[in-house]
This record gives sequence, C-alpha cells and structure tokens, in this order.
Amino acid sequence: MDYARLRAAAMSGEDEEAVTVDTRALIDKVLARYSGEWTTLRELIQNAADAQASTVRVRWETLPSTHVPLPTTTNDSEILRHVICHHTLRRLVVQNNGQPFTKTDWARLKKIAEGNPDETKIGAFGVGFYSVFADCEEPFVSSGDEAMAFYWKGNALFTKKVTLPPDQRTPDTTFVLEYRNTTTPLPNLLSVSQFLATSLTFVALQNIEFWIDDWKVLALQKKSSPNLPLAIPRDIETQTKEGLMKVLAAERSRTQIDATFMNVIGWKPQAASSTAKTNESYAPELSGLKSLFSRLTLGPKPKAQKEEKAVQDAIVEDLTAKSTSVIFLGITSAQIGTRVSSSFAAELERATKKPPPKTTKISILTASYDETVASEEASSKQASKIADVFASVLPSKKPGGRIFIGFPTTQTTGAGLHISAPSVIPTVEREAIDLNARWVRTWNMEMLRAAGILSRLVFIDEMATLNQKLSMMSQSKDRKNAAPSLEDVRNAHVSQIVEEAFWTAYRRAAIEVFSSRGVLLSSKVRTSSDEIAKFVGGIPVVLNEMREDPFMKRLIEFGLIEDITVDDICKELSAKALDKQQLGHFLQWIAKSAFDGDTDRADIQRLLDVAVATVTDGENGSSGGIIALGSIKNYLNNKIPPSLPIPPTTLPIAFTATIPENRLQALGWEPLGVVPWLRHLIESAPRGPPEQDLTKSDKFAHQILTVLSKNWDNLSQSSKSSVISALQNITVMPTKAGMRKPAESFFPSVRLFDDLPTLEGCSNLKEKFLSALGVRKTVDLETIHARLLTPSAADGGAKWSNIELIKYLASVKDDIPAADMKKFRESPLCTAEAGPPGLESTKGTVQRYKVSELYEPKDSHRALGLPILQWPGPPGSFRPNSAEGRFLFSLGLRPFPPVPLLIDMMASSDSKARATAMKYFIDNHHLNGYGSFDLSTCDKCILPIEGGKEGQMVRPSACYTNERAAVLGYNILRKDLHQHAPKFGVARDPLITGCVERLIAKPPQDRAMAITLFQYFATRIGDLDHTKLVRLRDAPIVPVERQRQQGVGEKRETNLIYVRPPHCYLGSSSTYKDIFDFVDFGPDANTFLFKCGAKNEPTQHEVAWMACTEPARVLDTLQSPDKYIDLLKRLREDFATLKNDKQLLAKMRTSPWLLGFRELTSSAKNKESDSLDDEPPVKQYQLARPDEIVILDDYIAYRLFKEALLCAPEDDQLESFYQALGSQMLGSQVKQDLRVGTPLANQEIAKRLRKHVLERSKLFLHEYSKDKRDAVKHDIRWLEKNLQVTAVSSVTLRRSLQGHAKSHMEKQSAASGKTPTGWTLFVAAEQNKAPDMYQVGQAICRLLLTRPNQHAYFFFEPFLKLDLLELRARGYNVDRILRAKEAEARLAEEERRKALEAEQARIREREKEWAAQQQQSGRPEEVPATPAQRSRIRMPGAFDDSPEAAAPAPPPPPPRWGGGGGLFSTISRHLGFDTDNDDSKSFQDEIKKFLPQSTETTTNPGPGPVPKPTESAYTGGVGSGKITSPAAIQQNLLNAIRATRPHGSSHLFSAPHQTHVTEQSTYCDSTPAQNIAFLAEAPRGMRVFVARDLLQPGRAAHDRNAWLAGRVDVIARFEGVLRDVAAVYGLSEKVVHIFYDEQGGTIAFNSQGSVFCNLRFWEQLHDQQLLEGKKLEEGKRVEAVVWWWVVVAHELAHNLVGPHGAEHSYYTECFIQQYFPKMMAKAASWMGAAAAAAGAGASTSAAGAGSQGALPPPPPYSL
Repeated sequence: MDYARLRAAAMSGEDEEAVTVDTRALIDKVLARYSGEWTTLRELIQNAADAQASTVRVRWETLPSTHVPLPTTTNDSEILRHVICHHTLRRLVVQNNGQPFTKTDWARLKKIAEGNPDETKIGAFGVGFYSVFADCEEPFVSSGDEAMAFYWKGNALFTKKVTLPPDQRTPDTTFVLEYRNTTTPLPNLLSVSQFLATSLTFVALQNIEFWIDDWKVLALQKKSSPNLPLAIPRDIETQTKEGLMKVLAAERSRTQIDATFMNVIGWKPQAASSTAKTNESYAPELSGLKSLFSRLTLGPKPKAQKEEKAVQDAIVEDLTAKSTSVIFLGITSAQIGTRVSSSFAAELERATKKPPPKTTKISILTASYDETVASEEASSKQASKIADVFASVLPSKKPGGRIFIGFPTTQTTGAGLHISAPSVIPTVEREAIDLNARWVRTWNMEMLRAAGILSRLVFIDEMATLNQKLSMMSQSKDRKNAAPSLEDVRNAHVSQIVEEAFWTAYRRAAIEVFSSRGVLLSSKVRTSSDEIAKFVGGIPVVLNEMREDPFMKRLIEFGLIEDITVDDICKELSAKALDKQQLGHFLQWIAKSAFDGDTDRADIQRLLDVAVATVTDGENGSSGGIIALGSIKNYLNNKIPPSLPIPPTTLPIAFTATIPENRLQALGWEPLGVVPWLRHLIESAPRGPPEQDLTKSDKFAHQILTVLSKNWDNLSQSSKSSVISALQNITVMPTKAGMRKPAESFFPSVRLFDDLPTLEGCSNLKEKFLSALGVRKTVDLETIHARLLTPSAADGGAKWSNIELIKYLASVKDDIPAADMKKFRESPLCTAEAGPPGLESTKGTVQRYKVSELYEPKDSHRALGLPILQWPGPPGSFRPNSAEGRFLFSLGLRPFPPVPLLIDMMASSDSKARATAMKYFIDNHHLNGYGSFDLSTCDKCILPIEGGKEGQMVRPSACYTNERAAVLGYNILRKDLHQHAPKFGVARDPLITGCVERLIAKPPQDRAMAITLFQYFATRIGDLDHTKLVRLRDAPIVPVERQRQQGVGEKRETNLIYVRPPHCYLGSSSTYKDIFDFVDFGPDANTFLFKCGAKNEPTQHEVAWMACTEPARVLDTLQSPDKYIDLLKRLREDFATLKNDKQLLAKMRTSPWLLGFRELTSSAKNKESDSLDDEPPVKQYQLARPDEIVILDDYIAYRLFKEALLCAPEDDQLESFYQALGSQMLGSQVKQDLRVGTPLANQEIAKRLRKHVLERSKLFLHEYSKDKRDAVKHDIRWLEKNLQVTAVSSVTLRRSLQGHAKSHMEKQSAASGKTPTGWTLFVAAEQNKAPDMYQVGQAICRLLLTRPNQHAYFFFEPFLKLDLLELRARGYNVDRILRAKEAEARLAEEERRKALEAEQARIREREKEWAAQQQQSGRPEEVPATPAQRSRIRMPGAFDDSPEAAAPAPPPPPPRWGGGGGLFSTISRHLGFDTDNDDSKSFQDEIKKFLPQSTETTTNPGPGPVPKPTESAYTGGVGSGKITSPAAIQQNLLNAIRATRPHGSSHLFSAPHQTHVTEQSTYCDSTPAQNIAFLAEAPRGMRVFVARDLLQPGRAAHDRNAWLAGRVDVIARFEGVLRDVAAVYGLSEKVVHIFYDEQGGTIAFNSQGSVFCNLRFWEQLHDQQLLEGKKLEEGKRVEAVVWWWVVVAHELAHNLVGPHGAEHSYYTECFIQQYFPKMMAKAASWMGAAAAAAGAGASTSAAGAGSQGALPPPPPYSL
C-alpha cells in the first residue's frame, strides 16, 4: 500500500481542523501526576536556583483541628506537638530572594511546554510548575511589583495578573499554594528535611529554611572552599566514545553544610505513646517492602528498642530544642566542551526547545574518610541520634550515589558517589534520565560517559593520596567509596554507561591498587590464597581485608588483577628449595589443585619438576638428602608396612599421610602396588644384604609371604597372576626340606608319603594363597600311576581297582588341582561292563575308557546298547548321590544319552532300535530335560505318518496333527503319537502361508471340496494377517456355477467358474440372485469367505456399477422391464450417496443403462388416429444413455412427436432421477413459436377474463395445493402482479422438436407468453364465442405450477367454467374461503381503528402533561395566531414575489370517486366479485348473512370529522420562546392518517382539521446564524453558541456563567444524542453544533454546511422525559435520537437544495431511506441492551407500551 500517496490525497482535502486540548485533563492526568516525592518543592526550589537566589524559605501554614482544641498552655513544645498531631495543611508558601520575574517569565508561566530557552538552565519542558496542581486548585504567584492568579472556568485554565500597590511589594518571589483538601495531614518532617538537605548539595543556593507556621524547624547553610585545579594524566582519554564531548579541565573543592534543626524533626509520635496519642497521618514513611516486612515479622531488637525509647523521651521533653549537624563533602568538577553537528543540535533543540550548550559542567561528590570523621566531630553528640538530616546526602549510605539534575533523581549511579550533570536531559517528570528518544539518548549517554571519565580522575587522585599515606593502611579499604560498584541500581543501563567510561578512560589496561607490597599497578598484583601463601611469600597479592571489596571484584572480573599463575609459583620454587614444612604445604596445595581441576596436568608436572625439598638424615625413616618431586611415581598406603624396603620412586609416608589418596592420584601418582614392590624385592635381592634376600632368608621370605597373604583377597586377577608368575620359579617356600619352589612343596596335611617336602612355619598364611602359588594338597597323576596303579614288587604287587581309585580321588577331590582334574577327565581310568546278560557288572573290558565315554549303570541304558561303567556289586550298588557318584559325574560320567544320539537311533533302519529309542525318548522326555532341544528343526526322518507305507518316516516339520490339513495334501502324524507331538516339535497346523499358496494354486473343484477347504480355513482365521487376506481377496478361489442358454428353446448350460471373494455374495437373495453370484457353503465356510471380502448382499453402489457396466446382462437376467424399473427405483433412493462417487456418477451419465420406452403404432392406425376404438399402443423398452431419453411433461407435444421420442417411465421419482443424470424435459426439447394477431380495440373481454382468472385461480390453488403443495411455483399475489390479458384477432402455436425435422402448427383459443412487462395471456376473440377454458387453464397452469400436466389442466377447467354456486354445489367450500378473507379484512380494520383510538388517547394525555409542564415552567400563554397572520409568515430564504410568499392557494376540489358499497364492497372487489352491476349486490347480501353484525355504531373508522383539540394547549407564539406542544403536531398527523380512505370509497373526502404549528414556517430559518456567538465547548468537544442577547454588555457575566453551569448536564446529554445522530450519517462530530436562543421557532438550520440544533427545543421536548425515574430510559432515548435524526436529514438536504420545495422534500426522504437501516440497527442495539438489563420487568402491558414516549415527529419540512 502506497501510504505516501494516501497521505498526499488526505492533505489535498479541504476539511482542516486544529487539534484542541482539554487543559484540566492535561494537567490532572499528566502534568500533575509525578511519581516522585516532593516534586512541587523540587520544582519551586529549582526555579529559585535559576533565578540566582541565595535563600529559599519553605513554610507550611496549618488549620486548627475542629475536634481537638488547642491546649491552654503557653509551652511552645506542647503547642507544637498539638500542631503536628492534630492540625491539617492550609497552604504552602515558598519564597526566594532571586531576581524578580521578567515579562518573559510571566509569559512562560502561563504557557504549557514553553520551557526556558537558556541552555545554562535546567528547566526545559515548561511543565514543572504545573506540578503544583497535584494538591492546589488555584495557585498564586507574586514577584516584584506584580502578581498572577490562576483560576478555572470549566475545563479551561485562566490567569489574571495585577500590579501590586507599593506598600505590598517585596523583593522576594512568592508561590502561594492553597490546598484543595483541608484534611491533608502534615508531612513527615524528617523526610522533608532530608530532601531539602539533599537538594542543597549541588544547587547554587546558600540557605534553605523550613517553617511550620511560625516555627523554624530547620535551617541549612552551605559553604564551599576555593577550587583547586586537578591535573589530568596523559594516559586519560578525555574525549567520549561518540566524540560529542571532551573533558577540558578539572578542579576540586570542599563543601561544608551546617544544619540547625528542632528536635521535632526526629519525633516519632507512635514511639512516644506515653506522652501523646498516635496520629496515623504522621506515621513516618517506610523505606520499602523490605523494611515493612522486617518490622512486621522481626520487630526491633530489645537493645535498639530501649535506646530508641530513650531518645524519643528526650525529644518529647522539648520539641523546640535545637541541635546542630555538620557534613563535609568533597566535590570534583570538570568543564565539558561539546561539539555537535548542526543537524544534531537542531533535533536536540526541537526536543528541548533550547540549543545544546557549548560548554557544561559535571560534578562528582564523595565523602572521604577524613571528611566523614570531621563531620562526626563537628556535629553535636545527640544530633545523629535525634535525626539524621544528611542521611541521603552521603553517597556511601543507601540508596547509594544518585544522578543529580539540579536535584536528586531516583536514578542511582551504582557507585559510592553522586554525579551532578545539569545538562543531562531528564524525562518530563524529572525522575530519571531519558534514554528513549533518539537524539536525547545519544546526548545523555555522552554526558554519562563524561561523568565516567571524571570518576576515573577522582579515583587516580584518591590513590595518589593513599600512596602518600602508606602508614594508614588500615583506612585504605575506605577508598572503595570512589570506585563504581553495582548496588541498588534503578536503571542498570545508566551505571553500565558510567562504568564503561570509567574503565575505558585509561589508555592502558591497568589501574592502581593497594597490595601486600604497596600501591602497584594491577598488572603486577595477584590474588592469592592462604594455602599458596604457606609455601611462597615473595609475590605481591591483594590483602585479605580487600578481597571482598566490590571494586576489587570488578578488577578481577575485568582481568586487571589475575590469580597467581603457575609461572609465578614455578619462578618462586626454582629460586629456593623447600623445607620439610613447606614441602608438606606444597603437597597439600598441589594435590588439591590437581584433584579439583584448577590446574591442568602439564602445569602440575612443571611444578613437580621444579620442586625440590631438603630433609635431614634419618628423619621419618627416610635416608635424608634431597627429594626431587619430579621423579616420584608412587606413594605408600596401608598395604605395605613402612618398615619394609620401598623403591626410590616412592615418596615416604611421612609426607603423604595427611593427604587423601584421591588427591595424590590426581598428581599422577599411584599407590605402590604389591607386584611392583615384589619385583623390586626380587630384583634388588642380589644387590642387597642377605637378610633381605627372600630366596635365602626364610625369615625375610616369611615376612614377604605374610604381606602377600594379607593382600591376596584384594588383588586383581592379573595381579595375582603376576605374583604367581614371579614366585613360582624361585625358591621362596620354606619347607622341612629347605627352600623350595611352590610347585615342589606340599601342605602339611599330605601324609601319603613321609618324604614329601611339606611347609614349615607358614601356619599364618592363607590356604588359598598357597594353593594359588601351586603348593600341592594331593599327589599328582604320575605318582599315582607310578606308585599305585602299576606297583612294583617292592610295593607287594597289589593293584588298585576302579572302585578303590575312585574312592581315593573322591576323598581328596577338593584338594585336587584343576590341572590334575583336567588330566583325570582326559585319561582312560575305568573299564566298561562286558559280562553276560543279567551279570554285566561282573566282568569288565580289557580296554579302559574315559569316564565321559561311559554311562551310568541302568537297565534302560543297557537296552539301548550304550557303554556302561563297570561298578561291581549287586544291582543298585552304584548310587548317584554318593561321594563316588558325584565325583564320577564331575569327571564326565553320562547320566543319560543325549538327544542327537537318540535321533540317530530313531532314524536307523532297525525298527526295533527305532521303537526302543522312541519309547526311551518319550518316557524320559521330562526327566532328562529333552524339552530344551527343539526337534522341529531336525532334518532326519524319525516320525511315522498316518496312512503311510511300512517304514515310511518323515521329518517332524513335515507332518502335522490336524487331520483337516490333509485336504491340502499335508502329512498327518500317526494318531497314537498325537499326544506326544509337542515333544517331537510337530505343529498342529502347517504354516498359513503355505496353506494360502496351495489354495490359490489349486482351488476346490466342486462345492463339496470347497466346503471342506473353506471350513478348514475358517479354523485358521486368526492366523490370517492383512497381507494374506489381500492375497486371498484378489485370487479367484470361489467356485460358482453359472447357467447360460446357448439358443432359443435350448437347455441352459451350467458352467463352473472361479471368482474372487469380493465378487460373490453369501446366502441367497430374491432380488439380486439372478444378477450376482450368490454362494452358500455353510456357516463356517461362509465366515472364511466373509473375512476374505465376500458380502451378504451387493451394495447399491455395486448394483449401480453392475447396471452401468453390464446393463444388457442385467436386463436379460431380470427378463422383465418392470423388474428393471424396480431396480432403478431402488438406485434412485440411494442416489444421494451414489453421486458422491464421481467415477460412478460419470459412468451413470454416459452409459446406455437407463430404460426408456417408445410407443409403436401401425401405419394404418396412424391414419385413423382419431378413432376412439384404437387398441392400446405397444411400448417398446430399450436401454439408452440419459441424454437420449426425455421426460414426458407435455402430453400434447408427446402426442405429436411420439414416434421420435424415447421417454422415461412415467413415475415422479424416476423422472427426477433421470433428470439428475442428464435427461431433458420434453417441454425444453420442443420449441414453441407463438404467433398472435393484432390486438383488438375493445379489450373488455380481456378485462373480464383477467378478473375471472384471478378469482378462480385462488380457489384452484387452494384446492390443488392440498395434495401437491410443492407443485405450486407462484401464488396468487404473483399472478395478480405479473399477469396481463390481451384480446387479439388470432393465436397460432407452432411446435418443433429440436434435433428432428418435425414440426406442427395449430390454432389456439388462448396461450400465454413472456413479454417485457411480465406474462401475457393472449385470447383469440371470435364473434359470439367464449375462449376455450381448457386452453386458458393450460396457459395459466404453466405459469403457476412447476410441472404442469394433463391432470392439472383438467382440474383447473371446472373452476373456470362453473360459477361459484355450482362449485359450492360440487363440494368446494367457497363460503368458508370467502368468509375467511372477509374476516381477515374486518379484523385488520378493527385493529387499525383500535390503534387510532389508542393514539388519540395518548395525544390527550400528552396534551395534559404539556399544559402542566408549561404552567410549572412559568411560561406565559400565547394567543394563537390567526389564519391571516399565518398567511403572512415567510419561509426563510423566500422572496416576496415567490410562490411561497403568496397566500396559499385553495385546495383542489376532491376528485369524484366511482362506485360505492362501503367496507363490504371494498372487500368484495378485493376478492374478485364484480360490484359494478346489480347482480353482484344479491350475492353481496348473501355474504353479509354469514358475517356477524358490528356493534360499533358510534365510531367512524373511515374519514370524517375528527376531534378538534384546544388550540391554546398546542400552539405558541413564534417570538415567545414557547414551542408548540408535541401533542398538537401529533394530533395533526393522526388527523391526516384518519382522513385517508380507500380509492373508490363511497365516503366523501373532507380535509382534516389542522392545528396551526408556529414552527413550520421558521423550522430551519437560518436567520439566527447571524445573531449567535461562541460561548464554550461541550464536555466532548462539540461547540456551543448562544444568542448575542445573552452576551450583551448589560447582562452580568455571572448570569451567563450561572446559565452555563445550570445546563452543563443538559448540554452533555444533548451532545451525546447529536453524536449518535452524526455517527449514523458518518458525520464528523465537529460539523454539528449546539445553539440556544430565548425565543423563536427555529429548531435547526444549516449555515454554509454547518448544522446547528436548538438546545431550547431539546430541553423542553426531550430532556425531562429522558430523566424520568432519575435514569436514562432507552426507549425514550431511541425516540429522541430518531426525532433529531430526521431533523438532521432535513438540514443535510439543504446542502443539495437551498429553498424548500418538492426537490428538497425528495432529497430529505432519500436521506431517510438511505440511512434508515443503520438507524434502526443502532436503535435495536439500544433496546436490546435495555431489555437485557430490565429482565422480567420488560413484560409490560400493551397499553403501557403504547403510551411510552409519545414524542412528536419533526414538523413538516415544506409548505
């Protein structure tokens, strides 16, 4: 959107208006609404400073209490206490001795936003003075010899200035502020005193006095020392960031402020409850929510409460006693030079109304330690306890430093200093710095940056002073008051700007700080910790006392002071060696740093590499000398005793005992492990003394083995392996045979042979430790073979048996090493049974077997032919749970044969072996846990099948237990094994995938097979997933028998075909069985087919699709057109659903599937078609597309062209169905060409026929619509409006069939046709021959009915031919119809008559109200004007020779009306009865017999004489100021309504009586426009004018003011109504005005496009009625708005037409017609809101509602 073009278009308009300001709203809502405290005092003191005053006096004058009398004592203290507690404020008087106001000052004082243009002054906006209106209504100012008073007139502020008499002039400037509310309590004296003390800080004043009545409660005096220049270092950047400002010079001075105050300032009435009653209004202000909640929850401490009470008691003794307090401050000022561009200066001047200064000044206030001490010493002892007047002066106290723009703002600096910047531009309320406006923001930010540069100069000066006083280091911490710190910042952005300039002002990234080595640059100072200080001491660090200082924190945050670095410590450590104590501290620190991650690994290693310590010899068990920490790798823990030798890379435990292990590990050191320690001992043994050689010294070896045994359980597996490998090859085990290797040693418990080397002195060593080293508990296999199994002759030749060997090994099995056990498992130790049957265990085999090759001795195992362990003895001698049995099983003895072995047996060719193995497998399946083996995956044939050949075996996965699966060709497990099928992994059914594929590959061949197959699949429905169902759904698997006839007379052949399940249907259907394939295979099989997509019966969608795709087959199958038509009817019922399928709908519209008929007749019959004995025609049905079939709606056309037509069946529902598919109506295919002759000169027959047709059409439609209401297209009203009848010489109708070369022409008696004016019935008038009523009815039916047919024509014909009596004789209720119409007319007439009577009653009531109102208002009655006088009244704007100025012409004679008969004649004619002849009178009399006789004989409902109102009650003189009664106007309108009559009525018209309305001639006379003047503005801005008579000099101003004050509410209500009217027309509220005159008849007028409405008419007509019941009634409000809406329409028409006349009346009516809907919508919204508010009370009586607000309509607009 091009907004520039739109604005240019708007600027080209002529409607130009100035913006207006509501002065009171502006002051009350904006200028006097300051958020800060003591704003008024601040502004007045600032004005004094701008006037170069030296002294300011602030005085509050009080009013005595009306409830508490003044005490009779003369004690000033008691009187002052009474004033403080009970008096209220009367006025505030502020005086200063500055320069008197100049003429320019007086002018600026009364102009809002006319700021001081002097750039050296603080005032900029010119609105500060208006803060006095917060409490004062009409301030008074005196200065020099002049004074000015402010006062209000309505919402406008006015001033009056006076020159003072000489005796009343003073050199002072005084502001007198009378308080608006006389109940305002006295302010908090301490808060006011602190504000005044703070205000004196930077303001160019010397004295401030604070008075309460005649008591001077506070006197402040400021003194300053001479300024001393402050040098600017070269490294200081004096220019600000944007380059707009530069610090030119700096100077420093000292300021002293003396305060003398009365004790009453510190008095807290609630604390001195014993001496005075608490006055809530004087409660001291709380500093905030924090202090509030602290007082509510914690309360004062007992000691502080006691001290506070003592101070308050001393104060109360004498409130007038005075104390003194002194404060010393240091102020550093800088001269700032500014340099801005001209455009920047222009923008800044636009915002502030003053140019930016060329130079300005910035000051910084600080309170040093010396100044603080001097202030405390100079003040009286009790001063600080009584009242801390200077609490907000010191920047070190909360809320901290502030920004001063002449006076303190709420903006804090974030540092312990005050900044005074007079040239900073504040917000309007001067509570904060303006950082929003673009140019102002840039200026203010630059000023703040200059303040930051100055604060850096102050800091440098402070540090230089500190450097000269190093002896006072204890006070150095107080220097933080001059450095920025972010605390209690009101706007953090301001402090950030100042702080940024503070740091960036110095060109080098360094700042002076105080350290442990004195004042140094921050780059040389470090922050340290107590731990580091214990081992290094030569690095300058920040003192502990200053670590938490905010300034130091900020230096650290900015990186100006860094932590001690590793380089610093390395440098210190490389310079000297550590002693024992320092080494311990260093280890503590570095271990902690490494553990906490404070130092990275590389730096840790650097520190360790340079750290060297010296220790004395023999100390802590060490060898003395130097310890280089860089070579240390390990430390000792409690695993190894300190007394034993350790490697040199291990630190002695004396230095690591107090350090946690996790910290030592963080250094990269590890605890000395047992394995490295052991290796060190082994490796150092040859080089060490013999007593420390563990291979030679059994004592030392025992110590080492003891340590290893204790730590054995805590060693990892790899460590254990390392220990074992380190010791297994050295002689470390002390035995009775000497030092031996572990594998050569035996436990003392081994006593099989006496010469074995058993351990000695090792009883404290753990057995598992010794076993792990290889110390033996048993004799090895070789020894056993050598000494036991193959004994020598020396051993007696005895040989051990299986049982003896096993029994021995079982007894020592827990001591047999794993390696020996492995040998025993792999060695052939036992023999197998080889004895005869029944005595198998008595003989063993010669060959020995591994134990794992033999089976447990059992008969079942023997039956299988398995090798059995020989265990001699009777049956049952071998017990599996015995020690020998468990040992044998641990060696691998098999308790049962494995499954693979049994499978091999079951798959063998030996049937006996197969049976034995299968029986064993089944019997021991659960006992032997064979269930864990899945035989379903077995690939060997082990199972017999049902019906198989002898010896035929199959795999478990190739047979199933469900016998129904055999129908698909699957193998079935032998029946006796079905119960054991899960053991062999045989499934119940084959996989459904294979079943589906087999079914698809080989569908059933006949119905029986299909039943069997489908019943089986019905049991597998749960296994069929979506994929398989889709596969089956798309496969032709359902066998269907179809019959087909080869030829005529031949038998039907039955063919078997396969169809997909969705194409067949279950069960049977009498309707569709011959069209679709229905099957029935039983409930179970049908369930399966239903799952595959088969349905119980075809859907209409499928039927339709079948009919569209194979219509010939469907028709042939049904063998009857009637059945096919029934099929089409069913499809028609579901057509609403079928047409949603767009593809099907297109198919239905284009396929030849609809049935149509053609009537066939022989040629002979065609020639004799007029014969009545014709045989019925032959109908030939055939299929065709919808567009080839026509719908029979014109029987005549059908009779003419039937040989060429294919027609739809004659059924209403089917015809609509055919039409929806595209069939055309026959009438639309037949083109009719109506040719009429010339119209006759005499159209009487046409008139009579039209009347007759309209009359009888009513009866016809009434009867016809009873059964066929939807068939009626137009009602009788339409026919009356559109039908014309014309008599012509001839009527010829030519019909032609489109698309065929056939036509027919015939003469007609009557026919209807479309004409430009409607529809015309053409009638061929033949001499002495009436028109054919059948053809007339035919023509009319085509106009009235949607689908006229022959039945309608025949039904209408009697109504046209018979008269009403004959129709009534035939049963038509003519009388009831006519009586109903007569009754409706009579009731309507009765209602109209009652409404007129009610209106007449309301007029009388309104007349009485108006008379009473006129008497109450005291207006004199006027004599009504005579007709002669009325004739002389001119219309405004008319000339003397204009028709309007001439005497009114006599009214034209009333026209002669034909006909008579009164009400009944009118009704009769309305209903169509001809009353022009005598024959109708008799029938009229007959009708009257059926109507009730009227009892109203005295009331004349029609025209006639009307009541004549009393003119004195209605009219008023034009010049009297009294307006005409609304009842008179309403009576005139009612008379006009009652004078109306029907056209042709028998009553004579008599002109109604008209009461003269005086305003009708001067209704909108614009003459008053020349005699009015502006008076004031309405509350919402609409301008109010009055007649100049009210503004004459002779009339007092207070009369006008009184008149205006008395009508403020009336004007406001009238303005609201006119605003609503203007909103309806879319007018600006500025173009509508209000005027008032005391007399005249002008209600409104249009003066050059401006509309003026008379307030007097509103006041007398509407205002009082709207306020009845003291609330605005919406109903009457609507009537009032509508009244004035019409008035404004009249005036708007004058913008188009000046004089009154027909053209003006036309445009007035156009306005009303155009805006009527909008007016009614607004009225409806008002009434709807009123109804919702009224609730149940809205149900009022009809009479009450009718009498509501009978407001008069506007007077007539034209003569």
